[in-house]
Amino acid sequence: MEIKKSHIVLIWCVNICRTILAVVFLFSGFVKAVDPMGTQYKIEDYLQAFGMLSIQHSIIPLLLSIGIAMLEFIIGAFFLLGIRRVTASLLSLVLMIFYTPLTLYIAIKNPVSDCGCFGDALILTNWETFFKNVILLICAVLVWRYKGLIYRFVSEKFDWLVSLYSCLFALAFCSYCLYYLPVLDFRPYKIGTNIPEAMLVPPGKHLSELQTVFLMKKGNIEKEFTVDNYPDSTWTYVDRRTVVVKKGYEPPISDFSMIDIDTGDDISQQVLSDSNYTFLLVSPRIEEADDSHIDLINALYEYCHANGYRFYALTSSPDDEIEDWRDKTGAEYPFCQVDNIILKTIIRSNPGLLLLKHGTILNKWSNNGLFDENNLTGKLDKIAVGQPSHHTNGKAIVNILLWFFVPLLFVIFLDVLLGNKLENQLEHEWNKYFNPLIKKKMRKKIVAGNWKMNKTLQEGIALAKEVNEVLANDKPNCDVIICTPFIHLASVVPVVDAAKIGVGAENCADKESGAYTGEVSAAMVASTGAKYVILGHSERRAYYGETVETLKPKVKLALANGLTPIFCVGEVLEEREANKQEEVVAAQLESVFELSAEDFSKVIIAYEPVWAIGTGKTATTDQAEEIHKFIRSVIAKKYNETVAENTSILYGGSCKPSNAKELFAQPDVDGGLIGGAALKAADFKGIIDAWKD
Repeated sequence: MEIKKSHIVLIWCVNICRTILAVVFLFSGFVKAVDPMGTQYKIEDYLQAFGMLSIQHSIIPLLLSIGIAMLEFIIGAFFLLGIRRVTASLLSLVLMIFYTPLTLYIAIKNPVSDCGCFGDALILTNWETFFKNVILLICAVLVWRYKGLIYRFVSEKFDWLVSLYSCLFALAFCSYCLYYLPVLDFRPYKIGTNIPEAMLVPPGKHLSELQTVFLMKKGNIEKEFTVDNYPDSTWTYVDRRTVVVKKGYEPPISDFSMIDIDTGDDISQQVLSDSNYTFLLVSPRIEEADDSHIDLINALYEYCHANGYRFYALTSSPDDEIEDWRDKTGAEYPFCQVDNIILKTIIRSNPGLLLLKHGTILNKWSNNGLFDENNLTGKLDKIAVGQPSHHTNGKAIVNILLWFFVPLLFVIFLDVLLGNKLENQLEHEWNKYFNPLIKKKMRKKIVAGNWKMNKTLQEGIALAKEVNEVLANDKPNCDVIICTPFIHLASVVPVVDAAKIGVGAENCADKESGAYTGEVSAAMVASTGAKYVILGHSERRAYYGETVETLKPKVKLALANGLTPIFCVGEVLEEREANKQEEVVAAQLESVFELSAEDFSKVIIAYEPVWAIGTGKTATTDQAEEIHKFIRSVIAKKYNETVAENTSILYGGSCKPSNAKELFAQPDVDGGLIGGAALKAADFKGIIDAWKD
């Protein structure tokens, strides 16, 4: 069956959009997971900008940081591998519907300098972020609308494993980078950076004009000052920040300065030009610092003091908080005031430790990754602590890719090894998606209700009337059938509109007539005006021992009396778990395979996953499509492609209004044989409406 060129274009568009979403979400989630504290700081900036100060300094920003990083990474992984297509497309659409208007507001109002969507790895302006989100929103809408066209790289049998691994990897990776330090450092103060060189301005370039703003306090009054109007000693220092007065060239590092709190002098040049080693203990807010390793830090200061190395604590906290820290920890090392944002940029730990020499950052340690004081056994140039770290972003990226993709490649290899054919034939796979458009002309769409042993005669007539009423002013887009107990047939046929609703029985005898007490023949069913009959239902097979041989005469007698058989096939849970579903279904079809091609073309097939009937479980759309496709292939082998393509195959396993549309969208699913939901007119109508475009 040939796919139209317009369909090919749509297929490519959907998968290009899916790829764009996969790359962007993976990258965005990855850089957030690499630097969860950086994302936390950006969220705190948003909360401050929107006046949400009550939660700005709570644990909520950190939890949001981890949650957003994991969610974006998982969505990207799902899109990349083509798994969990409904989940991924829905989540991406919801996020983009949220992000796009938010970034439009930010672009207009400019409450923060940049959105932080890609962390420090790629900084976009607010307007660039908004237009990026517009493109992603368009992609998300298209992918959500045609999610069935997303190409899969992992079969359904293994996609739960891949999904679980992606979630665990995202959580473990984010937790590791939070507990220690980001394994990738995109910030100006990464290991190997020479700070003085990073502050140089190329010839002909003019720096941005910066201004330092000090937040001071006197009594209950807080006020901001600049260097020009810095107040007297009656005011107490609270915080400081740097603002851009006039935009110009911005070197990677532009405003690094260390103000000795004891002398008030800027000692940054002395430190950066020192040819000896310098340790910097970095704590953006000393009152919030972790003091669990304070003995080691104090021992390190004593080691530096004894060996002639500089040691400074850098913080933006006010003097009283520094004194509290000294009293609590016994700290004797000198403190310097540094801009809070700079400190947060230098290292993602509170406190964290830097080692400098000639102004170059030799190494960094988080509070949870400090070396043991027993390692300080000699001069720094002779021991491992003083050696430059060989950590590079390139090596880290390779390691991360290996950790993430090697297990996935192993699963895909195992998937293929076990015989689960990946959907890698574009025309074959995606043609199935468009078959619903073609099958409108080729085979009937049907929704049939099976009342089973429910409803008294009066209740049955009332239900039939109600179904008739709900369809009276709303012509269905499919054939509608209600199959009732025998006692209802003669009474139900007259009360329904035969142009919209067909009536059928739930069984008929395997004998034409005679002394068979309790049996109802096909001729008797036909005499009521009924046009259909369900044969081979799983409950008849299980409870009444119907077999292939029992069903053969039933099918023939039904056809001989002008009835259309709805012939049921399907496997039980044990057979499904043993992967014998195809074998079981093929054997059950033998009951109808003695028919001529002409007679077989009058039969409707219904696939029942017995393990999903009345249990609330439902075969996934891929499972349903897989077995329906197999049934059609068996019919094609027995007869021909034309007969197979014209045979309606219904799904019969806990089909509900909530899942009918997705099930019916499958190329080889032509409708449903409905059990419990057929006993409520509203639910039955909801399933019928699933055929509406």
